[in-house]
Amino acid sequence: MAMKIRLARGGSKKRPFYRVVAADSRMARDGRFIEKLGTYNPLLPKDSEERVKLDMERVQYWLGEGAQPTDRVSRFLEAAGVLEKKERANMKKAVPGKKAQERAEEKAAKAAAAAEAAEAANAPAEEAPAEEAAAAEE
Repeated sequence: MAMKIRLARGGSKKRPFYRVVAADSRMARDGRFIEKLGTYNPLLPKDSEERVKLDMERVQYWLGEGAQPTDRVSRFLEAAGVLEKKERANMKKAVPGKKAQERAEEKAAKAAAAAEAAEAANAPAEEAPAEEAAAAEE
């Protein structure tokens, strides 16, 4: 039986509350579980002691039996010092796609061209009085 240590969601709509459970991986997320190992309340501040509560003795037992923690649970266990920190892929979700980058480059090029045109339009107007002054001196 493939065991997982995972979160089972409880609480009402928009007010999540999770139980940390040891469950068969084939069971539904909020379905049947073998043992409750702790709780997680994401609504509490990050520095609160009540945010994550785990029965470390039972967690150690299930890890010894071969249970695999999910990513979120493994982060809790890393913070508690039970597991070693893993290297995780740094997802680049905030980076725009190719088309958006091309559009941004085109927009920047147009803005630079418009700025150059504005400078060129302003520059002769400023130089004209200087030319007149030079002609007046001769």
